[in-house]
Amino acid sequence: MNKNELVSAVADKAGLSKNDASSAVEALFEVIQSELKNGGDIRVVGFGNFTVSRREASKGRNPSTGAEVDIPARNVPKFTAGKGLKDAVN
Repeated sequence: MNKNELVSAVADKAGLSKNDASSAVEALFEVIQSELKNGGDIRVVGFGNFTVSRREASKGRNPSTGAEVDIPARNVPKFTAGKGLKDAVN
């Protein structure tokens, strides 16, 4: 499912216009991104948790040349599924 299909599904499920559903989906993505960027986390009971994880610097190899490459430290977003989502999928 791509973003347009998600907007259409939200519009149908919630009885909204596609413009209203698009605004709601965009707002949700912006809030999640903003909260993670500011170092916070989002916990949705029954669905899952969005957090930021720190990945330390490491050394890697270029697969085509075999040359060693330094990989810088960075923050990465992480999603952990909650019990309700896991149960729904299985």
